[in-house]
Amino acid sequence: MIAGMDLTDEGVYERVRAGQFAELSRRGMLKGSVASAAALTAVGGTATAARADGPIVKPLPPEWFTAFGTNAEMKWDAVRGLGFLTPNERFFVRNHVSTPLIDAAAWRLRIWGSGVRTPLELGLAELRALKGESLVASIECTGNGRSFYTSQQGQTVSGTGWKLGAVGVARWRGVRLSTLLRRAGLTHDAVDVLPSGLDPDYIDKGVNLGKVRRPLSVQKALKDVLVAYEMNGQPLPPDHGFPVRLVVPGWVGSASIKWLGDLQVANEPLFSPWNTSFYRMFGETYPPEGSAPLTVMNVKSAFELPWNATLTAGRTEVLHGRSWSGAGRIARVEISVDGATWERAELERSHSSAAWQRWRFRWRRPAAGAYALRARATDEHGNVQPDVSPHNTLGYQFGAVVRHPVTVA
Repeated sequence: MIAGMDLTDEGVYERVRAGQFAELSRRGMLKGSVASAAALTAVGGTATAARADGPIVKPLPPEWFTAFGTNAEMKWDAVRGLGFLTPNERFFVRNHVSTPLIDAAAWRLRIWGSGVRTPLELGLAELRALKGESLVASIECTGNGRSFYTSQQGQTVSGTGWKLGAVGVARWRGVRLSTLLRRAGLTHDAVDVLPSGLDPDYIDKGVNLGKVRRPLSVQKALKDVLVAYEMNGQPLPPDHGFPVRLVVPGWVGSASIKWLGDLQVANEPLFSPWNTSFYRMFGETYPPEGSAPLTVMNVKSAFELPWNATLTAGRTEVLHGRSWSGAGRIARVEISVDGATWERAELERSHSSAAWQRWRFRWRRPAAGAYALRARATDEHGNVQPDVSPHNTLGYQFGAVVRHPVTVA
């Protein structure tokens, strides 16, 4: 605890961490701290992870997915009519490395650090024996929509060229992270939790950055984070974190660490490449060290239509889609078929504030021609999709209204 500062307050915590990161950068210590963190998480490894034959284990039929090596984007027309939850086999995949195959019998979760009084180790049976809870929540890649910076705004970005299919909603079951932290004797001055995965070390431009790991505040950890072992009523599939993963509702997907094996709890802010070098905004309008680490996801909308779909002229078309926001429920969705006028879409019954909102819109007897359909959502806090998304070089959090091309013939 820093004297006079309540580091469990999210705003105070972010300001202190930003200052400490800037100091590390000025002193040239960041690489050393990253290497130390990698070495530290390595000793917490619990089960040997074998590699799958390919980068992703589950089948990726082209009518369901667009494949990007270790990543796979869900096609929106493939989930039309499949209900509120995304089936496990249709859920998008975001991996830094190939999917590991973890031995569940040997798996252990280690909880340790200066922020707990009684460090713990749990096996899967011990975790499942604790009180379980279910949570319906979305997980979304921070770069979802990245390709539109280039195709729609003419701006150069780096990273996987997602459209809008790097998102999914599932019913997760597991144990509250708050339950585990309290069992480990969480101290009053603990401020950060650093979860680490058991996937192979991530090599970026020849530099070994260690296990995928990203800190979150104790405040968030105690609020709603789940240590999950089931997805839609089944054990987690390998590509989605088997045997155990974090689910961090509303936050960027990188916070929901897969193949969880280690939880470091500290009484000071922690750092990793995933909140310093990545998952910040960088670019011409940001300071050299970038923005504060990204947390809450922004508002987006998608049509459940193929890209460049062909529709029938003169016949009323019922357009379906989904909108979502990391900040809360969707309050309103508006549709434009001409780029100038907007009409309200009809919202279906909402299932969860931490998931998406389904909607429908009747497009009455469209004339033949080429169109760009637009969907614009507003959440319960007044966050609305803009016409243009502020540029950043890594292409994070594109939230502008997307122009979805269709032809009416």
